[in-house]
Amino acid sequence: MAYEFFYWPDIQGRGEFVRLALEDSGADYIDAARGAESDGRGVPAMLALMRGEGTSHIPFAPPFLRDGKMVVSHTAAVLLYLGGRIGLAPADEDGRLWAHQIQLTITDIVKEVYNSHHPIDEDKWFHEQKDAAVARAAVFRTDRMPKFLGWFERILAANPAGADRLVGGSATYADLSLFQLIEGLRFAFPVACARELAKLPRVTALHQAAAERPRLQAYLASERRLPFTETGIFRRYPELDG
Repeated sequence: MAYEFFYWPDIQGRGEFVRLALEDSGADYIDAARGAESDGRGVPAMLALMRGEGTSHIPFAPPFLRDGKMVVSHTAAVLLYLGGRIGLAPADEDGRLWAHQIQLTITDIVKEVYNSHHPIDEDKWFHEQKDAAVARAAVFRTDRMPKFLGWFERILAANPAGADRLVGGSATYADLSLFQLIEGLRFAFPVACARELAKLPRVTALHQAAAERPRLQAYLASERRLPFTETGIFRRYPELDG
């Protein structure tokens, strides 16, 4: 039975981290919220699950995954559940937990990226909190982005199996998520991100290697890969970069 993946159909957002793992592994999955309502899918089907229709594990928000009767929500939890099942997680417990910890750290920086353009109120427009966003983005560019990306560089260097992977000697969902993070930062903060990547050869190499993985490369070139926009997590506002 195919996995049913639920996320808003018109943005990459947090769901893209899960989608990259599903695509790269060649897993049989249905992008349910992008389906037709006539087939019992689409956004109405996603909202029905969020109302608790058909599950006692009511998701607070997408992304979430349905595997038979199992419903798992939150990006990192979905990837923890999927990783071993689709061949993108270490076989040993220590490795699985380490990959999960890395994913949770990626979750942390993704939240900080969002806060850089919506630092006060998620329900207000950017221009309504622009001054605060400019100040917050400056801190993100000069302090938080270097701190997070530098940590990824260090754990690549410290990997006993080789510096081309975050965990072990084979690709994991953590590698794909770091790729997606870098893609988002390159879109939202092209100047600042380029400056940081110039100091981080291992992170840069991992990003390039992920882009060349055959299934991922095919997905990135397909219509299924939505572009970054100013309605997702990663948003390009020139006044926030530099």
